[in-house]
Amino acid sequence: MAKFVLAGRADDPYYAKAEILADYLQKNLPDFHVFKITQHPDVWEEWLRDVCEKNKWSHKSSPIIWRELLDRGGKGLLLGGYNEFLEHAQLYYDVTSSMTTELMKAIAQENLEAHIQKELEKESLKDLIDPLQVWITSASAPACYSLIPILTSGEVFGMHTEISIALLDNKQAEKTLQNLALDAQDLVSPVLRSVSICTRMEDAFRQAHVVIILDDPRTKEVYTVEECLRSRVPLCRLYGYLIEKNARDSVRVIVGGKTFVNLKTLLLMRYAPSIAHNIVAVALGVEGQAKAAVARKMKTSPSYIKDVIIWGNISGNCYVDLRKAKIYKYESAIWGPPHFSRPVLSLVFDSEWINREFVTTLEDLTATGKQFGGMLAAHSIATTLKYWYHGSPYGEIVSLGVLSEGQFGIPEGIVFSMPVKFENGTWVVLTDLKDIEISEQTMARMTSDLMQEKLVALGDLLYFHPYQPEHEKAALTTTDDNEENQEYADVDDLDLTPKTNSENPFSQELTNDFENISMEQ
Repeated sequence: MAKFVLAGRADDPYYAKAEILADYLQKNLPDFHVFKITQHPDVWEEWLRDVCEKNKWSHKSSPIIWRELLDRGGKGLLLGGYNEFLEHAQLYYDVTSSMTTELMKAIAQENLEAHIQKELEKESLKDLIDPLQVWITSASAPACYSLIPILTSGEVFGMHTEISIALLDNKQAEKTLQNLALDAQDLVSPVLRSVSICTRMEDAFRQAHVVIILDDPRTKEVYTVEECLRSRVPLCRLYGYLIEKNARDSVRVIVGGKTFVNLKTLLLMRYAPSIAHNIVAVALGVEGQAKAAVARKMKTSPSYIKDVIIWGNISGNCYVDLRKAKIYKYESAIWGPPHFSRPVLSLVFDSEWINREFVTTLEDLTATGKQFGGMLAAHSIATTLKYWYHGSPYGEIVSLGVLSEGQFGIPEGIVFSMPVKFENGTWVVLTDLKDIEISEQTMARMTSDLMQEKLVALGDLLYFHPYQPEHEKAALTTTDDNEENQEYADVDDLDLTPKTNSENPFSQELTNDFENISMEQ
């Protein structure tokens, strides 16, 4: 019995020609058997090198063909490439091949498409067998208690996707993690395969599909903004290194918290560059607070308010933009079906409330970090993940902190909250939105602190100097100067910059207390 192995690059025309010849021989010769292996062009060279090293062969191109001699107790016998296989067929079986170049290329393209489809099917099947690995850092934080029931409800990843949750924190929190794991198991969720705890940093993020970054654990006080900024670097560097090392290539990282969310996201991107596009910052907390404030004023449900845009620093100097905001199911003289909406600014006639009370309310909430505590933090993270996996509602604007590539005139290289939509398992910045230009003063107000945070944290700038507005309250801009309703305004430039000296809100800030956090460079 002759058993041959035919392996090649999926898009190789000569592999296609050898495949047709091998199929003909197998069909017409009862003792001729062939086993075929295709590899994607991106991994072919590495795969070929490994096979040759294992068998001590020398072969450089596609295809590679060998004969199995297992029935004789020996290893495979290398035949060679396409030319050697054709000579073998002519010599032993008196069979040759007369395939045209065009047909070879057509079959090669079909082989590549079939290979990709086969790999996708294998991954889908694997996902049905292996649960989705979800890692939560700083899992002793209060937000984690609210987050786990949402993740295990099936609403985020779907009722047909099982998940395994890994709770990561320092050794001192081990007892808390154990109790949290027991509580999670008591939920008896049909989608929860297992809950585990991890206090060894070197084991963090193993096989992770999803990583949720909550606020860092802290034990040491810091007394200046500069110390607080620089204290973020070691843990983000370690997380980035471990995510790249241990997590899956397609891992999705979502960053929440109440301080320096944009900076932490940027640092993770810096230290995990291969997955930078899959690292985002949650902005739905601020967005939810803004919607709720508008809804209270209009005496309606916050869920009826849509398309509020959060620009800039999620946990600091941001701009709450109501220019695209709509309200649904609003009881007024004009009434329509459920999909009928009206601009929010055309219905809020109290410009004093928009310019003063609305701004003050959101400023206080953001300054104290309340929007990132407990239930709202958990809901914002879970909703962002749900959109990421299943898409955001059609036509709806979502705010998300992502790395700027110069969109909307935003400087490149900083993480900035901006309008996006989720579709097909990824996010897309809505650069085609009209009438959302941001003034130079507003942009400077938002970007100055973000750029300084980055420079100070990385040691390129010694001191942090908060942006100083010309007036105490940020001006509100909602419409073009030429529009009739110019007197109405959006929430513009919340002046939420960190205080310094005796007013420094970080005087009691605590840095991480993972023991012996270090890594090789």
